[in-house]
Amino acid sequence: MGTKFFKIAVVYLVIGVSIGYIMGITHNFSYTSVHAHVNLLGWASMALFGLIYHFYPKAGETKLAKTHFWLHNIGTPFLTAGVFLIVFLENDALTVVPIIGSNLVLIGIILFLINVFRHVKKENLSS
Repeated sequence: MGTKFFKIAVVYLVIGVSIGYIMGITHNFSYTSVHAHVNLLGWASMALFGLIYHFYPKAGETKLAKTHFWLHNIGTPFLTAGVFLIVFLENDALTVVPIIGSNLVLIGIILFLINVFRHVKKENLSS
């Protein structure tokens, strides 16, 4: 799972940097929240998950890791696209979309927590 998390993290890096670039050249910073969430939940968090699963392969091979991967990768686009649509359309009725995404991400991170406490041990560290 480490490689999968890391590769998708790089995709989020490109998306996050692109959003920042567009905001900078247009001087329209309405999407700062989207930019921050893409970079933190997409790039930074997923890269860190990928590194942890790489160095602790037992943790990365579990059903918890696979479920975490899918929850995070379904939840993050719902969260970020939902916030984007709320700002772009100026429609708070869409708040349910990022709420769904946030719940998926949170459940995924709780699974990550459980996985870390079960499988991230000194003896499971790969060299």
